[in-house]
Order: sequence, then structure tokens, then C-alpha cells
Amino acid sequence: MAPERSERTLGSRQLAGMLPDPAERRPAYRHLARAISELVLDGRVALRVRLPAERELAAALGTSRATVTAVYDLLRESGYAHSRQGSGTWTALPPGSAPSGVARALVPPDTAIDLARAAPGLPEEMLRDALDRVAPRLAAHAHSPGYHPYGLPELRAAVAERFTRRGLATVPEQVLITSGAQHALTLVLGLLTAPGDRVLVESPSYPNALEAVRRARLRPVSVPVADDGWDTGVVESTLRQVVPRLAYLVPDFHNPTGCLMPEEARARILHAAVRSGTWVVADETLTELALDVPAPAPFAAHAPHGGASGVVTIGSMSKSHWGGLRIGWLRAPSHLVTELAAQRIATDLGGSVLDQLLALDLLPRDAELLPDRLDRLRTRRAALADALTTHLPGWTWRLPPGGLSLWADLGEPVSSALAERAVEYGVRIEGGACFAADPGVLEQRLRVPYTLPPETLREAVHRMATALTDGLPLASATRRPHWVA
Repeated sequence: MAPERSERTLGSRQLAGMLPDPAERRPAYRHLARAISELVLDGRVALRVRLPAERELAAALGTSRATVTAVYDLLRESGYAHSRQGSGTWTALPPGSAPSGVARALVPPDTAIDLARAAPGLPEEMLRDALDRVAPRLAAHAHSPGYHPYGLPELRAAVAERFTRRGLATVPEQVLITSGAQHALTLVLGLLTAPGDRVLVESPSYPNALEAVRRARLRPVSVPVADDGWDTGVVESTLRQVVPRLAYLVPDFHNPTGCLMPEEARARILHAAVRSGTWVVADETLTELALDVPAPAPFAAHAPHGGASGVVTIGSMSKSHWGGLRIGWLRAPSHLVTELAAQRIATDLGGSVLDQLLALDLLPRDAELLPDRLDRLRTRRAALADALTTHLPGWTWRLPPGGLSLWADLGEPVSSALAERAVEYGVRIEGGACFAADPGVLEQRLRVPYTLPPETLREAVHRMATALTDGLPLASATRRPHWVA
């Protein structure tokens, strides 16, 4: 039985624009077939998408139809495509390429350098001082029931004021305080989608968000995020052709690529979402970590008149402050916030009052925390880039303008094998396939966070280079469970 197909068709000009000139190498058909298979493995061409008709692609490439026929034949022989009479040719993966399912567990050994979690810590003195300041306020809450399904009113107001200050007028009734951004996403998926609905996601993307989509039994439809960012035309055409129920996007210092979506692209995508009736969930957990550019305005601020009502913005303090504070939020129309609060009662009744009081104390002190944090991240990013250039010169990457990690291209599909081997050398990291919306792709990619001290990052890169030098198995008989943040 052929794999389930999506309803998308890849345009001939769109595909031709991603392929090399057929005249560059001979035989041209092998050159083109390899290029298409690499696009599939890299996630730039999604799985289960219909390829252009042979005649159309030949015209777009300026080559013969016989050449394109040979390309498609070779793709089918190698397992990167399949066809049925009268239904066209569809992208696929060879048997055995898909990795085993995502598992959660594993705390790294004490001797391991942990590069699987891109999350900074909070200065001890700042946390101690905040605890001292909020203790009297916490005691004042001790005589109340302590349940706040919407969140503490003061914290809702503080988050609303932050949105307003950034350029998106917001009132507290539009804000729901959650136990982190992941909690916010889970609530939104539970309310706005039903099993079997299509959800547009980026590839690569945040693994825990992709897992939440899968666990909700939704059908992810991927759009690629390349080293230079989003192809806005692909996103628009996917919204138009697939009409997904919801789209999950990370426009600010995208996790894991670090790309920042241009303002023009934001406006175009939001217009397309309005036309298709698609809810947009904008994940802004990394927005404040702007290293080389000003922090962007809220994604919803670029919506057409009335279009912001179809946008849910989620954020948290995990990346900007500390993941141990399980404080996140979402901004949405007030009626939707009411429905989401009613839904969250079935799971946790409300968040920790202590954590919310700490958040209320820390948020206004960003001027004390963020400048030093951003300076440290710039220093660590530079140290990581220097270490990679020195020890792994064959790897390539683009320096991101913000965020917490580099998205490295290893030049060959060995990232999962390297991740498994690196554990023996005291480094815990995850291969690029963990960030893929489709199974088996992005094996030549690796997310390398720069949240650790420079000397630790240099040592981690040195250990990974040693693991490669000592010989890397091309395949692994087992797959260890992993945990990513």
C-alpha cells in the first residue's frame, strides 16, 4: 500500500529554482535525482508531495522530457519517490530511513556536557533577592484558596502591558498565564483542533511542539525553513492548497535555525492565513534574545485589519529568564481566553502562585538581567563559532542574529550516529532528525546551543571532533531515548 499522500503539488518553477543547472554535470539525470533526494533529506521538499509533471519540469529546467523521466525513474528506484498510474509521482523516503519514534527520558551523565537543552540559567543572587522580595506577598495569599485559572490578575496585566509596549495593544482579558509555552500550545491544540485536522508546521521545528501535534492525532503538513529562512511563496501556496486548521510558526530567531522572519513575509503569511481561515499560533519564546538586531514587534501586529483575531501568541520566561520558572502565557481574543481557561481547569486548575509572584517581580527587572545575558550569549556564540571553525572546518553554518543555537550542516547524513557516539565522549546532543517534521530527514544537520560557558563549548566541540576522527559508525543498532529543550 502506498503511503498516505497530502493534497499538495510542488510547482515546476518552484522545484526548478531549487535544482542545479542540468548542464553542470553529466549524466544530468543522476545529478538532478541526487539533488532532489538531498532536498527531501534536508526537509526543503516535504514528504508525500506530488512532484511536477515531467513535461512541466523539463520546460522549467530547459532540458528534455527524457531526462526528467530518467530522474523520476531513478528516484523511484532509490525509494525517494513512488507513483501510481494516473496519480503522478510523490516524494517518499527509502525503506528503513525513518528513525524510531520520539522518546522522552534521560538525564545526562554527570560527566556529559549537555548540548541537548538550549536553555540558560538564572543568576543565583537575582533569584535569592526575588524570593526575599516576594515572601511577604506570598504570605498574603496563604489565606486564599490559591486557584487562579486565568493567572494572577497582576501578572496578566504585566504581560498585557509588555505586548502593548512592543506595538500590539493588549488588555489583561486577552492574556492567559500558563505553565510554560508548551502548556499554552497544548491547550490551544486541544481547543482549536480535532483529530485528523491538518496543521501547518515548519521543518525543522521545535521537537516538543511537533510531538504535541502528533499526540493530538493531527496531520502535520510541513513547510521548509532553509538557512536563509522561509520561502513565503511556499507557505502561501500551502495555506491555499491544504487549508490547514492551524499553523504553528516560530518567526523570531527560529528554533533551531535562528532565522528571523522579515516583516514583509509576516504580513503576507498573515494575509494568506486570513484568506484560508487558518488559526496562526506564533511562538515568541525567543523574541527577547535579539543579539544583532532590535527585538521584533509581535507577529500579530502585522496582521491585516481584523486579522489579529485569528492569531494566538505564546511566550514564556524559559529562554529569556529560567526554565525552572514554569511561567508562560498566551495572547488571544478574550472570548478564546475564557474558553481556554475553562479547558485548563480539567488539567491543573491554575499555576503556582509562588512562580507567578516571582515572574511578576522579575519581568520589570529585565533592564538588569537582559543586557548582561545578551552580552554573554554573544561571547559564547563567538566562542562556539571559533571552536567549530578550528576543530570541524568541514561544517558550515550561518551566524544567527539572535536565539540560542547554531544550525550546522555536517556535509553528510551522520548527525544521529554522531549524537550516539558523542555520548561515549561525554557530550549529549541530538541529531537534526529530531527537529524534522517528517521522519528520516535532516540527518546532515545538528543544533549546537551556545548557552554554556566558552571553555565548556570549546571542550564539547573538541570532543565531537574526536568522536568523528576516531571513526563514526554509519548506522546504529539501537536508538537511545532523548530529551530536548
